[in-house]
Amino acid sequence: MRGRAGKPRDDTVRVLATNRSASHEFHLLERLEAGIALTGSEVKSARQGAINLREAYARVRRGEVFLYHCHIRPYAQGNRFNPDPVRPRKLLLQRAEIGKLRRATDPRGMTLVPTRVYLKNGWIKVEIAVAKAKKIYDKREAKRRRDMEREAARERELR
Repeated sequence: MRGRAGKPRDDTVRVLATNRSASHEFHLLERLEAGIALTGSEVKSARQGAINLREAYARVRRGEVFLYHCHIRPYAQGNRFNPDPVRPRKLLLQRAEIGKLRRATDPRGMTLVPTRVYLKNGWIKVEIAVAKAKKIYDKREAKRRRDMEREAARERELR
């Protein structure tokens, strides 16, 4: 199969950034892949892995989806016209997908959380998840379960 410019498609995925705290803070219900509108220097910086998703979230506004508080470090070889590192960035989705996300986030407590940014076929993509915030007791239960699994793995190794 051929990609853009007639070159053979490379179906490899290279992860540029992950939001490890997302699965700890939220119940991730449904995941969706979206493109992201970036400037040239942001693309160069992102390809170097200079992205932080820790406090990032997405919102549907006026029929479009935007990514907020995603920090992309200014490109070192850029000039004084580098864009703001935390500016809102438009996510590229089809209208039906935007409608689906809008309906999914209408109930109270639902939000859109970016889980990872990756390079796929030369394009920078963002994986966003429809999420519901965990309660404190949910976090405790997850930690307890993780600790028990770790103990069981240690016991198996010792045998």
